[in-house]
Amino acid sequence: MLRRLNAAFLTVALLLLCGCAAVPVIPTPALQSGAAIQPIRIRGPQGPLSQRETRRVLARLSAEAPNASNFERHLAIEQFVAGAPLYTGNSVTILRDGPQTFEAMFAAIRNARRYLYLEYYILEDVTIDGQQLSDLLITRRRAGVTIDIIYDSIGSLSTPPEFFDRLRDAGIQVRQFNPIRSLFSLNDRDHRKVLIADGTTAIIGGVNLSTDYENGYAPSGGSASAGSAPGSSAAANGGGANDARWHDTDLQIDGPAVVELEHLFEQHWREAGGSTDALASGPDAPGPRGDQVVRVIGSQGGQLLPRYYATLLSAIRSATSRIWIEAAYFVPTFQERQALDRAARRGVDVRLLVPAHTDSKAALAVAQSYYSGLLRAGIRIYEREDGILHSKTAVMDGVWSIVGSSNFDHRSVLFNDEVDAVVIGDKTGGQLEQYFLQDLQHARAVSLKQWRQRPFFNKVDEQFWRLWQQLL
Repeated sequence: MLRRLNAAFLTVALLLLCGCAAVPVIPTPALQSGAAIQPIRIRGPQGPLSQRETRRVLARLSAEAPNASNFERHLAIEQFVAGAPLYTGNSVTILRDGPQTFEAMFAAIRNARRYLYLEYYILEDVTIDGQQLSDLLITRRRAGVTIDIIYDSIGSLSTPPEFFDRLRDAGIQVRQFNPIRSLFSLNDRDHRKVLIADGTTAIIGGVNLSTDYENGYAPSGGSASAGSAPGSSAAANGGGANDARWHDTDLQIDGPAVVELEHLFEQHWREAGGSTDALASGPDAPGPRGDQVVRVIGSQGGQLLPRYYATLLSAIRSATSRIWIEAAYFVPTFQERQALDRAARRGVDVRLLVPAHTDSKAALAVAQSYYSGLLRAGIRIYEREDGILHSKTAVMDGVWSIVGSSNFDHRSVLFNDEVDAVVIGDKTGGQLEQYFLQDLQHARAVSLKQWRQRPFFNKVDEQFWRLWQQLL
């Protein structure tokens, strides 16, 4: 979301900088061949599991999958492209929308005893239950908690400098990612959203620490609770385009996988000029907190093999029954469209949930320019009408899930630094599918017949913005 800059200035600047950028091609044969498959690596709190322990975990995961042999093969291929191990022994909690996510974030901050890492594209002084983020962070710092913060210079452009000055004055270490020094510093952004507490708890996903998410906030148990069931008062009060409530998804991860998120934060910290002495993480992974299997994927702009992109393509190409995607900004690459098209034509139930209203009309126009082709392939498309959909989630076959900061667009492939978590198993996959079905009750299905009858000027607008899709 680059909504805080003048749109015309930003577009011209990025056009000058991105004219030669090209989405890397992820060749299908390389991903699907036996040469790509390596023994699956699974780690626990004490390090790599033995072959016997690994087989036991894989047997449990395979039993949940619709096609066990394809599933294990998919995990091996994914490991090859993701470059990160699976971690077992985690607890995973799905957080819905701002209210539930902010409460979990504030609780993690309150409960921290040693250190906190925060890395956010948009970082503002949000408030819940009458408490401001700055006050809470300063309170924890005075209690002896080490706090390190990274924020993006573009995403947080409208945040008052006084907010960061107050944190620094309290002894909190604050670093700015890629400060704006010239046009050439505008493009590569830290789009991650991650909070880490004491190396045992992490919260990642699409939710920024932004006041956008405060609208409609109610304390736990209130009618605006994020977990409201369809048909409840909270669900029924969606107000369409003028309803500023943002709908989003985060994951709280407790357990060994948090160490991988720490490594990514500390790498960024050093790249942003932060002192290693300011870091406080311990050498050991936390003990087991559950039975969920998680893979953390860190992506950086300019990678020859974008980790998230290759992983997502691998999952779509390997799906055998269902592909359900919620995409805040659906600006797919050619290979993503091709993979979805082929999945639908081989009988996979492919569904896309996208926003009807958004803060990026250009991205929505590009998404709509592809509707006809996707619908002809048998893909079902739904536009959510209550508020603004900002989620970035996908569920394949009910057992492979991904939630994070990466959008289904060119920018997350080419330019942004992102972080996402893959969760393997039907527990988290089943919950995300249930939430997907609930969200569909706030959406309208797009039919091919009706779509073809949309106004001519809409089609012109769509084609215009498609020319600049790699910027979106």
